Order: sequence, then C-alpha cells, then structure tokens
Amino acid sequence: MWCYRGGSISTEPRINDRIRVPEVRLVGPSGEQVGIVPLAKALELAQEYDLDLVEVAASARPPVCKLMDYGKFKYESAMKAREARKNQAHTVIKEMKLRPKIDPHDYDTKKGHVVRFLKQGDKVKITIMFRGREQSRPELGFRLLQRLAADVEDLGFIESNPKQDGRNMIMVLGPHKKKTEAMAEAREAQAARKAERQGVAATEGEAPQEDAADEVEAPAAVEATEAAADEAPAEESNTEA
Repeated sequence: MWCYRGGSISTEPRINDRIRVPEVRLVGPSGEQVGIVPLAKALELAQEYDLDLVEVAASARPPVCKLMDYGKFKYESAMKAREARKNQAHTVIKEMKLRPKIDPHDYDTKKGHVVRFLKQGDKVKITIMFRGREQSRPELGFRLLQRLAADVEDLGFIESNPKQDGRNMIMVLGPHKKKTEAMAEAREAQAARKAERQGVAATEGEAPQEDAADEVEAPAAVEATEAAADEAPAEESNTEA
C-alpha cells in the first residue's frame, strides 16, 4: 500500500546525472536540433561545452533535453518573474462615505480623496449614509452623488449607478486610466523627482568649492598687501637719508 510521507515535491527540471533515461532528444546551446542521442553522449557534449544538460520536456518520448547554463537560466527566470510581479496590477476598490447634508469644506476634502484614488487607477465606492428623517429624502443623496460624479468626470465614470441599500445609497466610480498606466506614471514622476533632487544637491555641492577657492585667494591677496606696506616705509627712510 502506497503511503505519502509528506515533504515538498520538486518542480525544478532534472539536470545532468539526475536524468534517468537511455536516450534523449537533444537541443544544442543555440537552439539547434541535434537529434536523438544516448544519454551518455548528451552528458559528454554538456561537459565539452561546459554547460548543463537540462530536461525541458519530460513527457516527450524520448524526453527533450537542452544544453544550457542552468544557473544563468534560473537567475534570468527569477528576474523576469520579479519584474512581472512588479508590473502586475491589482484592482482595488476604495470606499468614501458621505452624509447628505455634508459641509462644503468636508465635501472638498472627500472629493480630493476620490480624485487621488482615481488617479491611482483604483475604483471608488461612494456611500451616502442616511440617518433619522434623512431616509425620507433619498433625492438629497442622489443629487450629491451626481454632483460628485460630475466634478470628477475627467478622471472617472459611473460604473454602477446610485442605488438604495437599506439606510445607505451606493455608487461606484471607475477610473478612465488603467492601473498599469497609473503605476507607470507614478514611477516616472518618482524618477523625475529623484533626478531633480540630485541636480539640486549637485548644484549646492559646487558652491562651497567656489567659496573655498575665494578663501584660498584671499589670504594671498592680504599677504601681498602687507608686503607692499612693509616696503613703503623702507623707501621713505632712504629718501630722508
């Protein structure tokens, strides 16, 4: 009876001496088809090229193996996966809650948050919260949602129209800009700010050098003036004599 004892199952391909088949279909370092060769011959060629014999298609008959630098291959694959994760866009739904009779200053603050979320490429769920007698005036919440949608129409659109949900009224705004585009623009802006800071730092770093040069020249000028002053009395004494 077979029993699984646990442990992780390796997903890495078999390489070199781990390959246990009599023959393989060999692919050369540049992708050229070598053909079906005995495993011993394939290992000999790998040693000759100072490369690894890597099984790239284990289910084929015979298995397909390629000559490559496996360490370099793993590194490049890891870097590609890391870059893919870095550029991967995750859709995020932010939420903003308002009251039907919101203060103008509070409204501007809330709208600013909605603008920021839409610029980042995120969706925004707007919730109008009714309390007490406000529940009998749903048109107040509807007009407020329509006003907010109009104020941010350059950045987003109404993805889900306003609808009543118990004591709340909900509307969802979607961004015109995709998440990947927003992330790319954010990285470009960050790089531009960094370059600007470095430029300012370099400019400020040059100023002290000029001041230092002036300080070096200044003592020399003072010494020359003092030397001239010392010579002047000597000439006068000679004239009197």
